[in-house]
Amino acid sequence: MRPVIYQLFVRHFSNMEMHGVDWGSREENGCGTFNGVTDKALREIARMGFTHIWLTGVLRHATQTAHPGLPAQPESIVKGLAGSPYAVLDYFDVDPDLGSAPELRMEEFKALVKRCRSVGLVPLMDFVPNHVSRAYLADWDGHDDFGEGDDHHTFFSPEQGYFYLTSNSPGDGPPLRLPDGLFEGEMTFGRVTGNNAVTWEPDRCDWYETVKLNYGYNFLAGLPALRLLPDWTSPKQKVPKTWRIMDDILSFWQGLGIGGFRCDMAQMIPMAFWKWAIARSRVRLPDVFFMAEAYNDHLKTTPGDPCTALLESGFNAVYDADCYHLAEHVYTRGNWANDFDRLFRSEPQYLTHGVRYVENHDEKRVCSPIAWGGTGRTILPAIMTLVYASGKGPVLVYNGQEVGERAEAPGGYGGHNGRTSIFDYTCLPQLQTWVAGGRFDASLLDEDSAELRDFHARLLPLLQHPALDRGDFYGLNWANMKNTTFGREPAEDTSGHWVYAMLRHHAHSTVLVVGNLSPTINFYNLCISIPQHAFNWCGIQTEKVRARNLMWKEGKDRLFDRSELMDRGMAYPLKPGEVGVLELSEA
Repeated sequence: MRPVIYQLFVRHFSNMEMHGVDWGSREENGCGTFNGVTDKALREIARMGFTHIWLTGVLRHATQTAHPGLPAQPESIVKGLAGSPYAVLDYFDVDPDLGSAPELRMEEFKALVKRCRSVGLVPLMDFVPNHVSRAYLADWDGHDDFGEGDDHHTFFSPEQGYFYLTSNSPGDGPPLRLPDGLFEGEMTFGRVTGNNAVTWEPDRCDWYETVKLNYGYNFLAGLPALRLLPDWTSPKQKVPKTWRIMDDILSFWQGLGIGGFRCDMAQMIPMAFWKWAIARSRVRLPDVFFMAEAYNDHLKTTPGDPCTALLESGFNAVYDADCYHLAEHVYTRGNWANDFDRLFRSEPQYLTHGVRYVENHDEKRVCSPIAWGGTGRTILPAIMTLVYASGKGPVLVYNGQEVGERAEAPGGYGGHNGRTSIFDYTCLPQLQTWVAGGRFDASLLDEDSAELRDFHARLLPLLQHPALDRGDFYGLNWANMKNTTFGREPAEDTSGHWVYAMLRHHAHSTVLVVGNLSPTINFYNLCISIPQHAFNWCGIQTEKVRARNLMWKEGKDRLFDRSELMDRGMAYPLKPGEVGVLELSEA
């Protein structure tokens, strides 16, 4: 089964307060809770075709909000009032903001995990292995803490939890000087910042609220140091301390029913650790799901493509960031639909293992008026269909995407930048209309939001179709570049600017997907040519070809002459943002 993942940011999802203010407190702006994700909500999510649910922002993290017995962290090491969920304060605890009462938070989280399982959703959570909050603490009995026993004057030692700044480190310290002031915990020593910034004075572009964890090798020494790490068969007592603690963390959450992990910035962690840790996790739960957020950037620990290395280390799937960026660049940088052919040919590993998405918590909302060229609501159905249907790996939908969330709620540290802030107490106005005070139904949605949610509910189950789940890929744009009726504008001498078409095939199942990515142009005379080679590839040899609409099953089947499809093509008019998903078969 193809994983279809719903990213549910707990702090936002069930927040019923829709009239907050910028930089508002929890009391002013409200906050979602574990209990707010009810049985009814989960049943409706599962009914849309989701198989997994990524419970985001669950781990206890640094915050400026105090609770009884749980003091707030200093402003200098917290981004926003609520705080970043990726500045983890305690790996063995959950965010007290998310409990109906702080002391009930863990029991309510366990109950939520059971509710997910009861409706058939596999619960996932974040695993943030590269860095922790500067105020990190852990009170799990019998557990070694990061940094315990470290020499604060030694930059690197294999058994230390952190990397420590020295008198030779840039920035003229101590003390550590952060963008918003000093931090009492690092007045006489300092630690390397989470994004590998070796400086006594990290700036606002750094992950200044976090410290980098030490996996037993000096990251400044590069590949030679990585080669000295233990291999994946090493017993637990023979690996670095951080490896042992991370294994305890994964085991702890697996024991509470978590079925998988979205691993933050996975390319920054040694592949030797991943292979070791994932193998141990699969001894505990053979079908545990590991999904990597990873990018081919300067932070990677491999000389080549880190995404391929992560898959070889045991990950089920890796973010397909290139596909996301190309989709967005069609509307912001002038890319053409034809460019997807080149992308898909150059990265075959993503066909099977790439996590396809058009939104997540790091990216701008497609329907934000200041993102995606301001075209999002029109083009979202077409672009998401292209992105999801062109692969056979997992797909990801961020809560609110399904109703056209615009990221116009109160902000704060996150600002008003087209994203729903993960740093602040805020809400999801479009989604809250569906939440409807806990009823979780579409009765209050406006027409646009209701149509978009219905589109998601039609498309997502189709991803389990054999051709879209397991099928091979055949791009059709190359065969239509000279086809003047393939969405060509008058001033263009090549087709394929706004229209993309593909075939997916598995065994006896063939699906044609075509989308109009234009936000404004009605291609009323669109024709898609399917060459002889494509018919040979998918095994359709009869003169008559049947086309059945999978998205809108109310329509009748259509019959075409195969020779006509190879010559003039299939007539399939599309308005802006419209798509067709057709099952082709011999007739």
